[in-house]
Amino acid sequence: MNDDITIRVLLADDHPVVREGLCAMLESADGISVVGQASSGEEAVALAARLSPDIVLLDLRMGGMDGVEATGHVLRGSPGSKVVIVTTYESDADILRAVEAGASGYLLKGSSRQELINAVQSAARGETVLTPSLAPKLFRARAVETPPLSERETEVLRLVSQGLTNAEIGRRLFIGEATVKTHLLRAFRKLDVSDRTSAVITALERGLL
Repeated sequence: MNDDITIRVLLADDHPVVREGLCAMLESADGISVVGQASSGEEAVALAARLSPDIVLLDLRMGGMDGVEATGHVLRGSPGSKVVIVTTYESDADILRAVEAGASGYLLKGSSRQELINAVQSAARGETVLTPSLAPKLFRARAVETPPLSERETEVLRLVSQGLTNAEIGRRLFIGEATVKTHLLRAFRKLDVSDRTSAVITALERGLL
């Protein structure tokens, strides 16, 4: 994103004082404009669809539709928007839910003005934003959520990562090509992916390869 382009932000929090504080911090930065404020998840979804903001800052816990549910609706209604969750909660499960719903980041409300501004700018560039102290929690949560790959599934994925075809993997491991496909399909289900490339990338991200 070029420096001369204004980042349009939508804020969603059910506490007016929090919204005003976030708004003041963001508006004090060059190149950031708060184009709307919402007091609920439902209102955030409607405003995002109408305003198509670059960034939507969503509170995690709101009455009715929470931030995670709102994230999915916002991204479907305004595909060009990025969502960053801003919350006081930092449990492993909450972080994983938000990221898996498609959020580009997860920040704590105790973050400084500069951290908030940097997060908005980073998300607008397409980068993932995560308060540094939360990164280990996300990795732990992902490890817990991912069923373990078998030794053979891991071997097959490792060979896939080296560019080998199913037939080549079968010859290397002395198993049939159909058996290779079976191991791959099982790995796909465990990793919640649908193709070889995604399987390798996800396994690498989760430290399984």
